[in-house]
Amino acid sequence: MANIKNLQMWKDICADSRIAIRKSLFGLKTTATYVPTQSIIDARTIEYTARDGEQLQRILKMQKSDLKDIVSGFHPKEAVNGNYMMEVVRSRDGRFVCLLLLQFNRLNYEPVTDVVVYENNEAEIINQLF
Repeated sequence: MANIKNLQMWKDICADSRIAIRKSLFGLKTTATYVPTQSIIDARTIEYTARDGEQLQRILKMQKSDLKDIVSGFHPKEAVNGNYMMEVVRSRDGRFVCLLLLQFNRLNYEPVTDVVVYENNEAEIINQLF
């Protein structure tokens, strides 16, 4: 599990009205909640090979209506020291997913997609990748 405050998409998460951010324990612990379902949000980062990363990049840039056909046949595998890294923020009930794909370049991971948000049925489809 990644600390949600350390993600590159942290500012986008804070600006999203569907997400409630609560700080507790003297500001040391941050909890994010998906407001429509009151489900707690977890964050993680996953590294992928160049081949899987390129396919994920195509998926994140495509129309959301075409997701089901593409995602059902694709099963990316985690890689150690991968060329791509996905920041994944999703609610525990599976109704909300927020993704940012980054590529290793110049000794750092740099975004190659915008932050993409999926809700409800689309989120359930995307969750099959993880």
